[in-house]
Amino acid sequence: EDMTSLHPMATQVSMVALLFAASVSGTATRGPQTLGFASPSSLSASHALRGTAGGLATSKTSSALLGHPLMTGGKRRGGNGLLGMNMMFDQLSGSLEGVMKTLAGKKQITDKSISTALRDVRRSLLEADVSLAVADEVIDGIKNKAIGTEVVDGVEPAQQFIKVMNDELTRILGGEQSPLAQVEDGVTKILLAGLQGTGKTTAAAKLALYCQENRKSKVLLVACDVYRPAAIEQLQTLAGQIGAEVFEQGTEANPRQIARQALVYAAQGGFDTVIVDTAGRQVVDDNLMKELKDVKHVVQPDEVLLVVDAMTGQEAANLTKSFNDAVGITGAVLTKLDGDTRGGAALSVQTVSGRPIKFTGVGEKVEALEPFYPERMASRILGMGDVVSIVEKAQKVVDEKEAKAMAEKMMAATFDFDDFLKQSSMVKQMGSLGGML
Repeated sequence: EDMTSLHPMATQVSMVALLFAASVSGTATRGPQTLGFASPSSLSASHALRGTAGGLATSKTSSALLGHPLMTGGKRRGGNGLLGMNMMFDQLSGSLEGVMKTLAGKKQITDKSISTALRDVRRSLLEADVSLAVADEVIDGIKNKAIGTEVVDGVEPAQQFIKVMNDELTRILGGEQSPLAQVEDGVTKILLAGLQGTGKTTAAAKLALYCQENRKSKVLLVACDVYRPAAIEQLQTLAGQIGAEVFEQGTEANPRQIARQALVYAAQGGFDTVIVDTAGRQVVDDNLMKELKDVKHVVQPDEVLLVVDAMTGQEAANLTKSFNDAVGITGAVLTKLDGDTRGGAALSVQTVSGRPIKFTGVGEKVEALEPFYPERMASRILGMGDVVSIVEKAQKVVDEKEAKAMAEKMMAATFDFDDFLKQSSMVKQMGSLGGML
């Protein structure tokens, strides 16, 4: 397939894949003035973009949609950022390899053909720190959907089984993305809660930047953490990086009074979004919950988001449930998802707490906050990648006309080293390769 027939932004993603492949394997060679690459028809990214639109409808698109490394004999590669999520579930690959061998040539998926694999999948989930109840729910869901299923014409049985797994993981993760609340013709009030050390203050600044960039909001950050040393200073420093304003009254003021006066200030200053950073504690205690309830009563927030550390595993889900039962929250922000963690929290939070994950923190920079999409996370867990997110990141840093011009130069064999450097700069703006993949 000719790359020029694709959407320019799809071509841009394909070229990102080329640059990555060239930098890793050395397949790009510099001639006198141009760079020679492999045939564009071999680019999996362009096929993946087309495959994701067609679902599992035809055999032609099924391989693209279910481009799991196991389907092509490939192996997982480690990395940083969200690619680490795939590493956390490496043992799932071993389980799925067994499924491939067992289901080869089968006309129907049976209990006998997948029972051993499902036991391995269950063990892998538990070792990834997914709660027992959630792991059992995942396995039961897969069983109910997969067993007795007739294999679709032209689709490998293993592919169909992985599709069932993908659907079930998506359901467990929340089904659909839960958007951040927004008040029309008024002030959107967001209250952040959580324990100390979860990245709550940083999350407040990240959320402010998200609202500025995606909603063109005028954001006021409110410093209600009067207990932690340098909490106000940290919030001011982060706010300075994104051009947001902080309302604070020092460490001697009462958090309820700060919140009350901040709302008055926001109304007078024309702010349309208020984000309140509250105090954390080392453990959940009655004083923390009482103060949160008091501040919540004053603010009357549209969103109450609990900031939880993904590295705490199952405890993240239990903590979300505790806060929801005591205070009433609307969702969670899962931080440190890029860290060296087993990642079970992502699967457990929504099911255990009954509240959705709304955002994930994938780095220390203020830009490192992403809306949580269950279907995309399910694909990442199974190693199928997330082309949609790559396209969205590319759209933020690449002009469509420029992308088309680059594609035309590549097809005409006039793509020179200066163009390569320009492309590399664009890729760098999109963040780490681990985060993109």
